[in-house]
Amino acid sequence: MLTYTMDVEERSRWIIATPSVRAAAQPYFCTEVGDFYARSRFMTARSDKNSFIVFYTLAGCGIVRQAGQEIELSQGQALLMDCRSPQSYGTAPGHKHWYHLWTHVDGGGVSFAGQMLGLPKLTPVPIALGRIQPHFKVLFELMDTESIENGERCGLAVHGLMCELIAAAQHADSSANENPVALARAHIAAHYGENLTLDSLARVATVSPSHLIRLFKRQMGTTPHDYLLRYRISRAKELLAETTLTSAAIARRVGFNSESNFSYRFKQIVGQGPRAYRQAAPELVLEEQ
Repeated sequence: MLTYTMDVEERSRWIIATPSVRAAAQPYFCTEVGDFYARSRFMTARSDKNSFIVFYTLAGCGIVRQAGQEIELSQGQALLMDCRSPQSYGTAPGHKHWYHLWTHVDGGGVSFAGQMLGLPKLTPVPIALGRIQPHFKVLFELMDTESIENGERCGLAVHGLMCELIAAAQHADSSANENPVALARAHIAAHYGENLTLDSLARVATVSPSHLIRLFKRQMGTTPHDYLLRYRISRAKELLAETTLTSAAIARRVGFNSESNFSYRFKQIVGQGPRAYRQAAPELVLEEQ
């Protein structure tokens, strides 16, 4: 179900394309793109649409509503929203216009970007126009001329948009007085050989465990537990290649509670066991145990 009031200036553009099977199988693809010079009565409301949408406000202000959330999108702010649940958006009350770029995009890469950006929570992120505009320019120029090359270039443009959104969100997070993820990562680097838990990392980061998990997923694309595990495996790989320490000694040094658990996790992540990894490593000057 879709209702709208198309109160836009004549210079507005709206391009619609139907991706080929090949294009729709890619991690990033685009189905619609537009720049709407919307006036005060512009609005759109729909029950669902099988895509995500990216907004970027050029001037004025928009308002976006979904799942009890209501956010204003001011000049220089971008937003990614999953359109698979009811939503509405339009020119914000009290404003004469909402000039904005927008595009409907989808694919596994877009879905993953949405997770990193904290969807379904709607979070505007500030981005300079110069970082957004080139990607929209590609979509406007190539969307309605189908070819394998143009499909790939449009996919790269969508990928570029997702990268800009994620980078801007992470910059906004790290601009806080103390970035909880940075605090947790620094603590892991200094104490990875000790008994670290989610609760202990959350205390260091001065946030709740659940909030730390959300921040890690948004900034790192993973969980604190997975980050700690891979950090320990990375240090273990160094010790296997550069020392003659036994697997049991390395397991203890990097924080595993048993050699068997260490070997299991190492093979699970690296694809081969510690002994095989050591045998395949280049010969170096080794320190004595």
